[in-house]
Amino acid sequence: MKMKITDLAEIHEECGVFGIYGDPNAARLTYYGLHALQHRGQEAAGILVKRNHLHIHKGEGLVTEIFDADKIEALSGDAAIGHVRYSTAGGGGILNVQPFLFKTLSGEMGICHNGNLVNANVLKRELEDRGSIFNSSSDTEVLGHLIKRHHGRFIDRVCKSLQHIDGAFAFLILLDSGLYAARDRYGLRPLSIGQMPSGAYVFSSETCAFDIVGAKYIRDVKPGEVVRVRNGELKSCFYMNEYQEASDNICAMEYIYFSRPDSDIEGVNVHSARKRCGKILFEESPADADVVIGVPDSSLSAATGYAEASGIPYEMGLVKNKYVGRTFIQPTQELREMGVRMKLSAVRSIVAGKRVVMIDDSIVRGTTSRRIVSLLKEAGATEVHVRIASPAIKYPCFYGVDTSTVEELISHRMNVGELRDYIKADSLAFISEKGLKKAVRDNAECDSLCMSCFSGNYVTKLYDSYKAANKDRK
Repeated sequence: MKMKITDLAEIHEECGVFGIYGDPNAARLTYYGLHALQHRGQEAAGILVKRNHLHIHKGEGLVTEIFDADKIEALSGDAAIGHVRYSTAGGGGILNVQPFLFKTLSGEMGICHNGNLVNANVLKRELEDRGSIFNSSSDTEVLGHLIKRHHGRFIDRVCKSLQHIDGAFAFLILLDSGLYAARDRYGLRPLSIGQMPSGAYVFSSETCAFDIVGAKYIRDVKPGEVVRVRNGELKSCFYMNEYQEASDNICAMEYIYFSRPDSDIEGVNVHSARKRCGKILFEESPADADVVIGVPDSSLSAATGYAEASGIPYEMGLVKNKYVGRTFIQPTQELREMGVRMKLSAVRSIVAGKRVVMIDDSIVRGTTSRRIVSLLKEAGATEVHVRIASPAIKYPCFYGVDTSTVEELISHRMNVGELRDYIKADSLAFISEKGLKKAVRDNAECDSLCMSCFSGNYVTKLYDSYKAANKDRK
């Protein structure tokens, strides 16, 4: 088995989606949109366009590796949906690369999806019992089969299908007659609406993609909403049945780790939220030190906030090598150590002889934190005080975040003191759950963030037993 250097003890988000309807350069704009979302998934990508019929090109690798000028030119059309993938549920492989293209006697349909359906296995069993045959192991394919099972107007078929689905999702569905966008009723996964100067509507997992293509942000798709674009008009409805209700539980990790700092998630700028996390982290856990450094890249905003609040100078004490992302190594201990050194370097002239506060966004298995502390001390740091801009991750996520099984999460089996000793830091502290809520929502008592991986209080049913879900969905 091979392992990516970038996979060592890191968290990964499942994917990102981008769609546009009503622009003759749809494929090219989708390419740029996916490039802006590349951080959300580097395993595979695909673009599906509408031009008389639906046409698709997809593959494994980065967006720039899969598409070139000729391939984009061959995908000419006035509407498109695209996807970047990091596999969680269903695993990898070309059969799981999205978008999916469904061909039926009544027409063609393309679907792509960000998130995880917690009742996917239940639905697959029911559908297979009724004759469905699945072409992939991805839970995304479930929606296509459900839509085909229902009758009536397409918007009604979509709504009826979504009533059966539970979990986290942002779906884009492309037909010859229109583009549909849908968001889970809990609001776990983000999805925003923008508009091009030409009037074409665009959809994206993050607003940073709007800036790249020149679109103006309009609003977010609301939890439980289905939005349709057809003939230049935007219309919406809500799909919940009488027993369901919408809520706002955006994944807290969108602010902590996944999203680009220039994105706004539900009206909150990601950089600003991370910076406030750093300030609150200092208020809760000050350290007597000479310099503050951040672990590149998602921790840099929190590090600047900690430095500003503390008055301790912020310095670039760690440098990231951006050209090791596609390198593969055998998972031996010696080569893992080398992998971290290839990816991160300590700046000796900055940290030597200094008491260092090292800000990171999270600790998953603990191995990377241990190695970074070691790097800093080998470079001459006299003390390393580790501060984490998220609460301790103690529970696995079942909503599209590739955290480990509960047995691998080091904070599940170690308290803060034990973990401090394991990573060999001079001190260790995490931001509190209330502190995180205050940083993101300006309300320490708010209920509008999914904190499941910190608290173990899941937003949805798990359908399988916790033990089975912990094993099978990881």
